[in-house]
Amino acid sequence: MPNRSEQVITARLLREWPLPDPAGGKDSRGTVLVVGGARYTPGAVLLAGVAALRAGAGRLQLAVTETTASALSIAVPEAKVVGLPETDHGAVAGRGTGHLLELAGAADVIAVGPGLDDIDQTTDLLRRVLDAAGQGTAVVLDAYALGALSEHPDLLTGDKRPERVVLTPNVTEAAHLLGREPGADLATAAADLAREYRAVVMLYGHVAAPDGRCWREESGDVGLGTSGSGDVQAGIVAGLLGRGASPEQAACWAAYAHAVSGQRLISRFGRIGFLARDVVDEVAPTIAMV
Repeated sequence: MPNRSEQVITARLLREWPLPDPAGGKDSRGTVLVVGGARYTPGAVLLAGVAALRAGAGRLQLAVTETTASALSIAVPEAKVVGLPETDHGAVAGRGTGHLLELAGAADVIAVGPGLDDIDQTTDLLRRVLDAAGQGTAVVLDAYALGALSEHPDLLTGDKRPERVVLTPNVTEAAHLLGREPGADLATAAADLAREYRAVVMLYGHVAAPDGRCWREESGDVGLGTSGSGDVQAGIVAGLLGRGASPEQAACWAAYAHAVSGQRLISRFGRIGFLARDVVDEVAPTIAMV
């Protein structure tokens, strides 16, 4: 049964909750830094980064393993791409990332997690990035960054930690964060996570804020369950935060843009035939038509 305390995210609700005016140059829409991309999964950072631009971010910076940075800089010419030290197995190393920390200290939004694949290295990396970020920096945690958080909840505690945080777990990641299976009531699970981690949480169309407000998006279909789709959603959130949206506003708009972008693709590809990269290309027109 739907949770009746949740507001349904509709185009009308979003029109009454407009995104900040995008007037001005690219600096006014923020710098988004996406950190991830192990040697064998740089595409996750590409998807998240381009989605952030499609959502309206002004500047994009991507941080991936050194061996994939050159290729990614060609694939995304709109971005500044920096290479990170890597382990013998191709994971992003948690140490030796001085240039990255400089970027983190100057970024308006930092998304960590897409394409990372080593929990210990991710924990070290995330701790350093969060230490470098300012309190006013918005943070999006996805994928392995959420695994690191589940093992080290103190990553988001302390007086100097960023205050605007969005978590984008899938059901498995939510279980690790909660320490239990979320069950069928994902609305309650999202609300519990938001309260526990003092962050906005997006969980399969459910959005929860730490103050108890909750929303749900009802347009999502089975086709969004495809490789890279979560990276796209995390990127949309980051881009909207860059534009100046609050964490809960960015999450609600991103949930809608992600779901409706998938709906727009069904007529061309069927319910399960489209790819995450196709969703990226629908983000801008979906937001614009609201």
